[in-house]
This record gives sequence, C-alpha cells and structure tokens, in this order.
Amino acid sequence: MEHRDGFFAGVRDSAIYYQCWQPETECKAILLIVHGLAEHCGRYMNVVNHFVPLGYAVYGLDHIGHGKSEGTRVYVGRFAEYTDTLKLYFDLIRLEHPDTPVFLVGHSMGGLIGALYLLEHQNELAGAVLSGPLVKMAGGVSPGVVFMGKLLSTLAPKVGLTALSAEGVSSDPAVVQAYVNDPLVYTGKITARLAGELIAATQRLTAEAAKITLPLLIVQGSADRLVDPAGAKLLYDTVSSVDKTLKVYEGFYHEVFNEPERAQVLGDVEAWLAQRL
Repeated sequence: MEHRDGFFAGVRDSAIYYQCWQPETECKAILLIVHGLAEHCGRYMNVVNHFVPLGYAVYGLDHIGHGKSEGTRVYVGRFAEYTDTLKLYFDLIRLEHPDTPVFLVGHSMGGLIGALYLLEHQNELAGAVLSGPLVKMAGGVSPGVVFMGKLLSTLAPKVGLTALSAEGVSSDPAVVQAYVNDPLVYTGKITARLAGELIAATQRLTAEAAKITLPLLIVQGSADRLVDPAGAKLLYDTVSSVDKTLKVYEGFYHEVFNEPERAQVLGDVEAWLAQRL
C-alpha cells in the first residue's frame, strides 16, 4: 500500500494533519475515518490493514486540538469546528477522487461528529459506519451537570473537568497500554468548553437524527463503559434510513475495532460495504 501524510488549512487557518493509505490496485471506495475524543487517526491501523488490501483507500485527519494538528488540546470554541474542518478535508479528497464512493467511518466522538456531518452533507456520501457513537453519555447527565457544564464553558472554557478512563478503551491490556504510552493520545482532562459543546451536540443529534436517510451501519460493544450503549439503539431507532443496521457485540468494550475479536467486526463491516458497492 502507499502511505501519504501532510497538513491542510482547517478552521481558523489551523494546520490540520491528515494521512491516507492507497491500495496498489484500483480504488473501489474510500473510507473516511473520523476519530474519537483525545486520540488520533493513526490508531486505526487495524481498519487500514484490513481494508486497503481489499481495494479500499483509507483517509483520516486529526481533529483540531488532537494528535499532530494545531490547537489547544481537546478544546474548540464551537463544535462546528470539527464538522467544518471535516468538510474541508472531504472536499480535498473529492478533488483527488471525483467519482469514487466515500463511506464515513466515525468512532465515539467521531461518531457524533460524523452523524452531525450527515445532517448537512449526507447526499455526498455512499453510506456511514458509526462505531460506539457518542449519543448518550455513560452514566447519564443530570440537569445539574448540564447547567454547570454550560456555566463553566462560558466562565472558564479551558479549565479541565474530567479525563477518559484508559481501561474502558479495550478489553485487551496491550491495547490499553499502547493507548497510555502513545504520545499523540491526550490523557489530561477534557476542557469545560468541549464538555459543554459535547452535551449540546448530543442534544442536537437526538433532536434532528430523523433527517438522516443514507445507508447506515452502527456497531456497538455491549460492555462499553465510555459511552452508553443505549445511545446506539436510540440513534438506530430515530434515523429515517430505510437501509440501516445495528450490530451489538456481546461483551465488547468501547473500541470494537481494537478488541481481541475484532476480526468479526471488521468482517461484518466488510460484508456490509460490499453489499452497497
């Protein structure tokens, strides 16, 4: 496979890092990776190594404030900075591949970003795969927490509130250790502004998800401790897509592409994509 990386100008003229992996054969479709909170697109090599030999190209970017991209870590002024940058990147991909089908693959917060992106741009895509999408916060969010999140988002937007639990990423200790040791993974606390924007974004998604009509596959681990697995079912029930599939993997943790039994998930995604090409 051929690997390429570099930077492009994102929102606020920030330097946004991207990577792409091209097959040696003719490219039959493109997978656009939208990564999750605090991580980066380089953590999706299981997806790359599975799909590129099958003739798919894989493209990914590091969100603003993530990975190798510029910006204050895990901070945005508004959630649309993620979706606006994703649109800029999509347009660059389209210039290179004007006629190739593109499937969005969003994980966790990337699933939320991807779902909101679909509200505005689903007509440009052939379908979407959402993995452990952040639709409902794990443990729920009380009205008091929502109020405090909004208040701190305004008064102290860059103050840290809470950090993700690395142990919830995967049931594979090696994956957890690699996550903790990865210098491009942010292990500090999430900023108050981003926390407030996440709450507002999930509220918008649940209110508007019925606008989504394109082919959709949702994959979710039943033992996910980082997002509420019920959010995947809520999203599945709410979208208007005639072609929609929800697969729940019993006992799997948050990152279903990084679980010991990931071959099952990757095989299911492969079959789903093949039926829509």
